[in-house]
Amino acid sequence: MDKFNTDSVIGVDMGGTKIGAGLVSHNQVLKHAFKSIDGNAAKEIVLSDLILCIDELMDDEVKGIGVGVPSLVDVKTGTVLNVQNIPSWDEVPVGDILHQRYGVPIYVNNDANCFAVGEKYFGEGKPYDHFIGITLGTGVGGGVFLNQQLYEGVNCCAGEFGSISYLDSIYEDYCSGKFFREKIGVDGKIVSERAMQGDKEALRAFSDYGEHLGHLIQTILFAYDAEAIIIGGSIRKDYDFFEASMRSVLEEFPYGHCIEKLNIHVSKLKDSPVLGAAALYWDAMVKAESSLFLGTK
Repeated sequence: MDKFNTDSVIGVDMGGTKIGAGLVSHNQVLKHAFKSIDGNAAKEIVLSDLILCIDELMDDEVKGIGVGVPSLVDVKTGTVLNVQNIPSWDEVPVGDILHQRYGVPIYVNNDANCFAVGEKYFGEGKPYDHFIGITLGTGVGGGVFLNQQLYEGVNCCAGEFGSISYLDSIYEDYCSGKFFREKIGVDGKIVSERAMQGDKEALRAFSDYGEHLGHLIQTILFAYDAEAIIIGGSIRKDYDFFEASMRSVLEEFPYGHCIEKLNIHVSKLKDSPVLGAAALYWDAMVKAESSLFLGTK
């Protein structure tokens, strides 16, 4: 990335209530833009809000625009499919629309994939060729980084670990904020506050959570045998409360050599969603150079 890090790129994080964007260059966000949106508004209104946000940052120096959305994406065309919390965004050709307006390359991807690629170029993923990023918050998201490149799969489904069957449900019900709300009956933020005060019930809840997360990471290791796991999302802030029980479960992994070599990191990135979306540009540059080197298209 070093030869491209002076390029100016806009990264956009799409959410159901707001859009956050940033002008990124020299490994940092130089300027921010925010726009509150109505997730239930018509498709055209949300698109207009997106464009207004980008317009605040766009100039002649911008080389590309990356957009992260909480949905599956046809990454070849930049078409978003069934965006969570924005019902009207069903099969919206965001890539084509933005390219026609701004005339620069547009990269659109799932927000969890953006997290992983952002960690590669700006965060804990820098030393690794093969790692998995998992986001733990209202849901469970995942991004797969293999051979120094983001791997989305054919249909952008690689890394959807939260949807894998687990116990009586799926991993997302046990490894996201849903675990605290549905299995314990208390909001995760409240559990966190109580744990900080030494509340035994809250600490036990995080211990149980860590066990479930340990099983999720075991499943990921069986599939990808990664060098590192990088944890993001709002629940990462409570890592100290569930690390011990998580690692205890990992010690049960049948291939001890894998656990000995596994590195687990907690994301420290500020502006992670924006940096991750912008990093789609740099990932595309690496893939293009790799294709030229291999003589492929």
